[in-house]
Amino acid sequence: MLWEDALLDAQKAIELNPSSYLGYQSKRTALHGAHRYDEATEAFQIMLSKLEHSSSMQIQQLREQYVSRPEAEGAIRKVIHVLLDDAPPHLFNTSTGRLCDQEAQINAFRTSIEYKELLSSIMMHADLRKDHVQDVVVTYFRCVMLSHRWEEMEPLLHDVQDKVVDELSPVGGIVKLQSFCKTARDAGYRWGWIDTCCIDQTNNVELQKSLNSMFFWYRHSALTMVYLSDVPPSAKSGALARSAWNTRGWTIPEFLAPRTILFYQNDWTLYLDNRSSNHKESVVIMQELEDATGIDARALVAFRPGMRDAREKLQWASTRVTTVQEDIAYSLFGIFGIQLPVMYGEKKQHALGRLLQEIVAQSGDITALDWVGTSSEFNSCLPADITSYEAAPYTLSSLSEDDMQTSVSSLRNAGAVELSSILYHKLESLSPARFAHRRLHLPCIAFPITEVRRRRSQDQETYVTFEVKADGLRDLQITTEDKLLQFSRARPTRQKILLVCPWDRRLLELPDYADDSPSIDDLTPPGSPLQDSPVGSPEEQELVDLESNERALRLVVRLGQPFSAFLLGQQRGGEYKRIASDHDIIAQVKDAASIEDMMDIRTLEIL
Repeated sequence: MLWEDALLDAQKAIELNPSSYLGYQSKRTALHGAHRYDEATEAFQIMLSKLEHSSSMQIQQLREQYVSRPEAEGAIRKVIHVLLDDAPPHLFNTSTGRLCDQEAQINAFRTSIEYKELLSSIMMHADLRKDHVQDVVVTYFRCVMLSHRWEEMEPLLHDVQDKVVDELSPVGGIVKLQSFCKTARDAGYRWGWIDTCCIDQTNNVELQKSLNSMFFWYRHSALTMVYLSDVPPSAKSGALARSAWNTRGWTIPEFLAPRTILFYQNDWTLYLDNRSSNHKESVVIMQELEDATGIDARALVAFRPGMRDAREKLQWASTRVTTVQEDIAYSLFGIFGIQLPVMYGEKKQHALGRLLQEIVAQSGDITALDWVGTSSEFNSCLPADITSYEAAPYTLSSLSEDDMQTSVSSLRNAGAVELSSILYHKLESLSPARFAHRRLHLPCIAFPITEVRRRRSQDQETYVTFEVKADGLRDLQITTEDKLLQFSRARPTRQKILLVCPWDRRLLELPDYADDSPSIDDLTPPGSPLQDSPVGSPEEQELVDLESNERALRLVVRLGQPFSAFLLGQQRGGEYKRIASDHDIIAQVKDAASIEDMMDIRTLEIL
């Protein structure tokens, strides 16, 4: 009634003075308040015309306070395009049941109450904050993503295009699609995405973009619904862990990426009848998922993509399966923050090899090289299968600080300070591991093998155990599929075989600048007194030398601990190939005080 009275008053003002802008201004305000936005915009356009054609310069200047319709539409269009550039190209409109491309999504917005209200507001308030426009647009285009296990008769894009989902025959995957749209709509979401039919798999450009963007889409979804088709209604805790959904490769990024997630049973009721808005806040459900996946609950709740802890992430995926063999690698792109070409048909070893190559190339992290099993055709330092990461990597035995200081003192007393410093600086100057054209350039400490003998009693049929001696190392045993040529110092072989300690810069104990970057207040401005101060006193220099020597001795102590070694055989061209083993090869120097034995530092090219 209030806005109707205001509208009547505005109409009277217009009748009394048709040439004045004031009546139309009041009319626009009343219509906007009554949610009659199309009429409000029309009244506003007339108001602008009155301002522009006024005989008073002062009134004409009032026009500058407002925005024309084309200007307002342009401002909204910019925000929409920025948002949709990073959004899925096809979404289901849960209200209409139709699959919409981005043009159809924009058209739906332009006819919505939200758009009309925003347009009317912008035109009247030129200073309306861009944040408000963004909030309205983002809220309208909020999307629900579905995570599920593909089953028989899943509908593809061409099966649902130009059709209404609820009118399709409820068979196979159509039932799941219909239920998903209804559940999303009932939860207040207008848009939904499902991988079966929201990707045009006949369009290679769209397929490439979709697979490389999927982690981002799940990350920025308003909600991810997980449908557990094999979990019955009223299931007890533990059913989620046993679900086949929990064995699939693509479901790892689908539950790590989202910030908000809900698990649904096969009748689309909430798992464990947990009616909270986000199951990532459920201690019970996250603990169950942690137990089932081996992924720490903190990572499940607040996962951050990237290269850090690469070996651990590969272990998460090591027991997963995918229908298409290359997907075991493609499904991990988002977890590592990597974008690579998708090339179905390249085979699993090549797809996994490209992923692992990129991890090492971008990060210099060599933990991805720590595996047992069979070597890949892509590069012998990489595994043929993701399952090679299932076993936890060998971890160095940790020394207590007291034991470390005892060992450091022993080395210092043995006069090892100078050689330790030389070794430290040689290793510090090494470049990180890198790949070039599928060849690994690996910095390492090399120990030439002097003797290989096959053990006489063999229980294994496939693998053979060899007793190995190497300069500077304690004797050890290696079990491998490869048939090593037996030799000794008395009966040498032409082929060089090395045991190497891959160089890991973390042993230098340098600060991690990626996580501990100085704030702007910590930085010294150019020309400051600190920069211009003379070199420190002899006492200060002596302190620096002592600290440097201490770091070098600590490094030698750590290198004296058991380490996971690579067995490498030289090829005719001078390059090397890794000889894989079914167990970690754990080696140890004979005597940490014999620093000369650790001085064979190389960067080897490995095929």
